[in-house]
Parts: sequence; C-alpha cells; structure tokens
Amino acid sequence: MWPPVPFRESPHRHPTRGSAPLVGSLLVVGLAVVVATVAATALVGVDTAPEPAPTAAVELSVDGDTLRFTHESGDTLDVRTLSVRILVDGEPLAHQPPVPFFSSTGFEPGPTGPFNSASDPEWSAGETASLTVASTNSPTIESGSIVSVRLTTDAGRVIRLETEA
Repeated sequence: MWPPVPFRESPHRHPTRGSAPLVGSLLVVGLAVVVATVAATALVGVDTAPEPAPTAAVELSVDGDTLRFTHESGDTLDVRTLSVRILVDGEPLAHQPPVPFFSSTGFEPGPTGPFNSASDPEWSAGETASLTVASTNSPTIESGSIVSVRLTTDAGRVIRLETEA
C-alpha cells in the first residue's frame, strides 16, 4: 500500500472561508423573497379605485320647526354614514343632528324614518325622514327663513338642499 498523502491546503483558499460568501448570498436572496412576498400581499389587499359617492335625489320641506326629507330616487343611503348639516339664513345651527338618533341636544326627541336610531338605517327611494329643531337651538326657523341642508357620506357630498320656511 502506498503511504497516505497528507492533505495540503491551497495557498489561495481556506477550507472554512469558502462557505461564508455562499451563506451570505443565500441570506440576501431569502430576505429579498420575503420582502417581495410581504409587499405583494399588502398590495393585493388594497383597493386602488375609490368608491364613488352615492347619488340620490332628496326633497326638503319645512313645516314650522320640522324638516322632512323625502328620498325621491337614486342610491340607497346608509344613515349611519350620513352627516346632516343645517343652516338657517346662512347661519349653521348651534347643534347639528347626529343621525341616526332618538334624543339629541337641540332637537325634539323621536325623529322619524331612518333618522330614528330604532329604524332601519337604510334610506331608500320613497322613504321620508324627519326631525324637529328644538326651541333651544339657534338660530330659530321663522316664516320666510331660508333653510339649507347639506347631506354628506363618508365617501363625499351627496346633495345640497334649500327651501323657504
């Protein structure tokens, strides 16, 4: 038998150094894959198109201190996302109605239709909602006053109404 040949190290390569660049490269590639996966997952869950604001035709009538809103046509409105802003002769009421509600500062208890918190919050064509401004709210609605109302949803403005009391 031949005598065993002793292992000789190459002067250019250390036996444990060769794996460090390989491990580093694998870690960088793995990290890039994880970051790309997280970014792709986040982007898939994002809806890039904004939801259009609902459109509806609503008629306003005023009888004394009572405002009646009749949904004439258009999209069904969810009053839980609706904001009602009332102005009398260009001046906003001190207290605005937090629709839907039953009793609120500045308004008589018991609004009707979908403005009442005990009713179905979906306001569809043909339905009427009403509220009565309390005498403690200001400015008061007088005969001949111009009452302006702006209905908005979370998605944007729906409609602006105006009538004479």
